[in-house]
Amino acid sequence: MDARIAAARARLGKDLVILGHHYQRDEVVRFADFTGDSYKLSQHAAAASDAKYIVFCGVHFMAESADILADDKAVILPDLNAGCSMADMAEIGEVEACWESLERMGIAHGTITPITYMNSSAAIKAFCGERHGLVCTSSNARGAFEWAFSKADKVLFLPDQHLGRNTAFAMGIPLDQMVVWDPFMLNGGTTPERLRKAKIILWKGHCSVHQRFLPDHVDAVRAKYPGIQVIVHPECRWEVCQKADAVGSTEQLIKTIERAPAATMFAVGTEIHLVNRMAQRFAGSKKVITLDDSGCLCTTMFRISPQHLAWALENLVDGHIVNQIKVAPEVKHWARVALDRMLEITA
Repeated sequence: MDARIAAARARLGKDLVILGHHYQRDEVVRFADFTGDSYKLSQHAAAASDAKYIVFCGVHFMAESADILADDKAVILPDLNAGCSMADMAEIGEVEACWESLERMGIAHGTITPITYMNSSAAIKAFCGERHGLVCTSSNARGAFEWAFSKADKVLFLPDQHLGRNTAFAMGIPLDQMVVWDPFMLNGGTTPERLRKAKIILWKGHCSVHQRFLPDHVDAVRAKYPGIQVIVHPECRWEVCQKADAVGSTEQLIKTIERAPAATMFAVGTEIHLVNRMAQRFAGSKKVITLDDSGCLCTTMFRISPQHLAWALENLVDGHIVNQIKVAPEVKHWARVALDRMLEITA
């Protein structure tokens, strides 16, 4: 597989850019021209002026974002089954029904600003763009909240309740001013009175990887390794983030380890491929372990295999574009508006 991928890549030359997300398996990410989080990679896609083809080794919503930002390039997802369980927890029909319910309660435009995490479908991004909202990443979520509160009194945040809760709490908003909207229950499983009083309405969604980390894992690793630094992603539960020494996006977690003195030991609460990669990178100077080694694999990201990558590249060599991700023009317009608003804020 390595030889076939290398040969196809050489044949395609400057026409090709391969993007690899931090959570991608090592045997695929080794071929990436750029590695990073979802938005950073989409920016690389947009900036690759010479390329005709963007092969995105990530998941579906990431390839959509690349297509939105890289207008004249073919964006390819090596395996169409590589989705995101979090993104799938906010379906556009459910979100529109939520918005209509809020409007009937007197909570509408001018009162509430919708914000969607990057880990969402293009349709959800467009929904927010059309309703004077925006997109955020885990690194600039606070800036997005501050921008939203400058426009309205409330925020509807989707699809990850944990990122929304952790961000709002860090800004000084108490938990009793946040309410969770369950799309499968009448009025979101709460009351109109609570919704009117809340400053933050959190969509009931989560990352299946990061939600597995528990407060007990923090206690156990501290007991086993006295003095260890616990750093976690803000998609983790609020209780876990409160016990951690630092909370940050994938890029911020990497920088925290980079800047730490030699001999520092870290327990990292995020996807196992990134943790293992950092453990190898810093071996000899710092010790990096996972916060808990049970179930912290992103199984949908793992679907992208060397076989899928080789198949996609060899088809391009033969002049066939496979698994192209194309966002509808009307969706692309409003999603781009939401992404552009994000660029106006600071992280």
